[in-house]
Amino acid sequence: MKYREAFKKLKALGCEELPRRGAGSHRIWHNPANKHIAPIPGWGAKDIKLGTLRAVIRQLGLDWEDFLKAK
Repeated sequence: MKYREAFKKLKALGCEELPRRGAGSHRIWHNPANKHIAPIPGWGAKDIKLGTLRAVIRQLGLDWEDFLKAK
C-alpha cells in the first residue's frame, strides 16, 4: 500500500498527521481518541511494507480490519 492510500484511510478513521518539524522521510500520526502516536514512512510512490503498516496501525490503537474497510 502506498503512503497516499494509508493517508486517506487514517484520516477516515479520525487520525491526524502532526506538522513536520525537520528533515526526514517519516511522518508522525496521532490518534486523538486514545492519544497514541506512530511514525509512518512517507515514501510517496514506494509501497509501505505490510508488516510496517500493521505495526503502525497497532501502535495507533486501531483495528486492522477497520483500517482495511476505511475509504
